[in-house]
Amino acid sequence: SGPDSGDDSDSGDFDLAQVLALLLRRCKWCNCLARCRCVSSGQVRLIQTRGSGDSHPDTKTIDDSDFKQEVLLATARAETSHQPQACITQMLKQREVGHPKRANGFTSGQCSWIGSSFVPNSMQKMAQYRQKAFCGQYSLDGSIFLSACQDQNIRLYNVANGKFQEFRNIRARDVGWSVLDTAFSPDGCYLIYSSWSDAIHLCNIYGDYETHIALDLNPSERRFCIFSLTFSSDNKEVLGGANDGCLYIYDRERNERTLRIESHEDDVNAVAYADDSSQILYSGGDDGLCRVWDRRMLSENNPNAVGTLAGHSDGITFIDSKADARHLISNSKDQTIKLWDVRKFSPPEGLEASRRAVANQNWDYRWQPV
Repeated sequence: SGPDSGDDSDSGDFDLAQVLALLLRRCKWCNCLARCRCVSSGQVRLIQTRGSGDSHPDTKTIDDSDFKQEVLLATARAETSHQPQACITQMLKQREVGHPKRANGFTSGQCSWIGSSFVPNSMQKMAQYRQKAFCGQYSLDGSIFLSACQDQNIRLYNVANGKFQEFRNIRARDVGWSVLDTAFSPDGCYLIYSSWSDAIHLCNIYGDYETHIALDLNPSERRFCIFSLTFSSDNKEVLGGANDGCLYIYDRERNERTLRIESHEDDVNAVAYADDSSQILYSGGDDGLCRVWDRRMLSENNPNAVGTLAGHSDGITFIDSKADARHLISNSKDQTIKLWDVRKFSPPEGLEASRRAVANQNWDYRWQPV
């Protein structure tokens, strides 16, 4: 029906794109101009006027509202919109001090701007596999992308020219279920991978020859897996976190496992070095805790962490360091990401609160909705 039909039954069917169209163009059914008025109750009223109307309507009220950001995002034009006056650091500051009119910290318009400005919102399929892929990683210089999945193939792509060109395919060995983690060596010449196996494997990236060496970790568990691994910055050691709650360090020069540290009460899902000195280690596990370790003080007879960071209510899936030996970021199954200052550890009551929260957690991220 036309705009003069008087039927209000369809008033709730306008989506944001349709409302914007009414605001910015003349009505095609008659020579009228639609205007919008924002009222204090939070409603948006459409006002239609006859005649030539104003060809340059005053849209200041809309421009300053959340409504415009929502419309621009819904119509895929957010990238052309003007950024709000407040910068991201100011918005974060306002969120932390508590804004009286923002129950969730940010307005919906700010959320739209942040999402369209900082979060990738487009994709392109570069490759497709017949089985599930569990690993994807860029080399340190960004010139190589590695993928690994349940078909036991580790594929290396040259991405230096902006295209994904596969130049090497490594058939993984001794794979149980899937390749679960990979890491590039600091010199960019080798990679390592892990699976449900007593050993991690070292492979060369370049050359006509093939290097494929098993590095035995000699675990005590019959069913064993390294969930996370990484090289030290000097390329001499490999650090891994395992399903038995332990950290493993493999010495490449001695060609043997040199340390096995009991570190967490559950699976160790993530490990990282704090900086290029490779003396401070981080670990995160399914017990919901991040632990900080000093490599110079570690021994199997005295497996004590320097400190613990507690605050998550479910297991930790990933950690990464800012490489300044001060800041650590953690991702958890509780759907939160936390930034830590490792100079201040959690008190005992914080550890107990986190343990209780994890113990009472019955939500499984693998199949239950958020």
